[in-house]
Amino acid sequence: MSRQKERKRLPTPAEVIARRRDAIALRRGYWSLLWRIIVIAAVCWLMFTQVFLLTQAQGNGMFPAVKDGDLVIAFRLQGDYAKDDVVVYTVDGQRRVGRVVARETDVITLDDSGTLLVNGTVQSGEILYPSYAKEGITYPYTVPEGHVFILGDYRTQTEDSRDHGPIPMEDVEAKVITILRRQGI
Repeated sequence: MSRQKERKRLPTPAEVIARRRDAIALRRGYWSLLWRIIVIAAVCWLMFTQVFLLTQAQGNGMFPAVKDGDLVIAFRLQGDYAKDDVVVYTVDGQRRVGRVVARETDVITLDDSGTLLVNGTVQSGEILYPSYAKEGITYPYTVPEGHVFILGDYRTQTEDSRDHGPIPMEDVEAKVITILRRQGI
C-alpha cells in the first residue's frame, strides 16, 4: 500500500490538454508583447528620425528665446518657412538654431544704428538686440533663390547669415515647435 502512495498520480488527459493550452497561451502572450514592442519602437524611430527632430541648443545665439543647453523639438515636415519662424539649420556640419528674417528675393539692409530693414520695412518684434553688419556681405543684400537669411536673436553674440551668408533651403532641417528648458527638466 505504501508503494502505491509513493507512485505519482498520472495526469488525466484533460489536465494535460489544459496545461498545454496554458503554455500555448503564454507563448502567444510573449509573442504578442514582443510584436507590440517592435511596432512601438518602429513608430518612435520613424517619428524621431523622419517627423520630429530633437537637438540641444549650443550657445546663446537665440537668447532669450532659446538658451544654451535647452532641448529643442522641431517639426521636419515643414517645407516652407515664413519670416520669424525659428528653425534648426546646418552650417559647416554644425546644427544651429536661428530665426528666418528674409526669404528668397527679399532685400536686406542693416544700417549703422543696428536697424534691420527687409524690403525697406523696419523689422520689429521680440528682438531686444540691434543687428549690426559683419564683414563678408555688403548691404543692401538680395537673398538668392532657394535660400533664406537667418539671424540669431542675440544679434551681438551669434554667428548667423551675416557670417555664413544665406542658408540654402535644403540645409534648413526643421521648424522649432517647442523648447524644454534645461533647468526645468
